[in-house]
Amino acid sequence: MTIKLERIYEHPGTPGFRILTDRLWPRGIKKVDAHIDLWAKDIAPTTELRKWFNHDTEKFTEFKSRYQDELAQNPATTELIDTVNAQLQEGSTVVLLFGAKDTTNNQAVVLNEWLAAHGVHDDN
Repeated sequence: MTIKLERIYEHPGTPGFRILTDRLWPRGIKKVDAHIDLWAKDIAPTTELRKWFNHDTEKFTEFKSRYQDELAQNPATTELIDTVNAQLQEGSTVVLLFGAKDTTNNQAVVLNEWLAAHGVHDDN
């Protein structure tokens, strides 16, 4: 019963309920091979924010703030919280997948922190 973050390009992937957090499908990954349970593109950063950030680590603090604001205003986040909590209560590991090369400065990191602050119960 935990939430893990994982780059979608890592093989083999962690078993569990796998959620892709990118708005765009990752290049070079076949949908049949991705083993995705949910593609949460509705809660991914907007195209404008994603392009502005452009994975520039110097912009990460501002990106994090802007993305958290987007999450707070996005009605799809309530459904995501419910889904993640349900999976955790069933004993599943939830895996937040992302395509970015930077494993510490990306939207999945921000989303994980945001979920924890908004009622998602990770027992680990």
